[in-house]
Amino acid sequence: MASIFSKIVAGEIPCHKVCEDDHHLAFLDIMPLVHGHVLVIPKREVDYIFDLEPAELAALWQFAQRVSHAVRKSVTCKRIGTAVIGLEVPHAHIHLVPMQTVGDINFTKEKLHPSSEELMSMAALIQSHL
Repeated sequence: MASIFSKIVAGEIPCHKVCEDDHHLAFLDIMPLVHGHVLVIPKREVDYIFDLEPAELAALWQFAQRVSHAVRKSVTCKRIGTAVIGLEVPHAHIHLVPMQTVGDINFTKEKLHPSSEELMSMAALIQSHL
């Protein structure tokens, strides 16, 4: 069965797309830790990130780096934190989380619930810096 991320890639589920190329997709987390929290995925469904071929893994991180620069220009933060957890969705993904403090990347804290309009605005802002 296709993961929710594969359904997003296929266009079956909408997302707030930030960046895309032939092999990768970056979109806003709909329940972010902080504003500007982006998910970066390979379009090819692979459950565990370290099961990607070495070249695919390198390309995913290079794509994430490009997106992280745009996020950093869009959101006031000291750093863009990264996390690869891989338990909640069986599709490899990297979290890009704008951080002022290490607490901003605490996945046990309550998530934000931005409106669709706020997400659209944030996606457009990040896209403007790519």
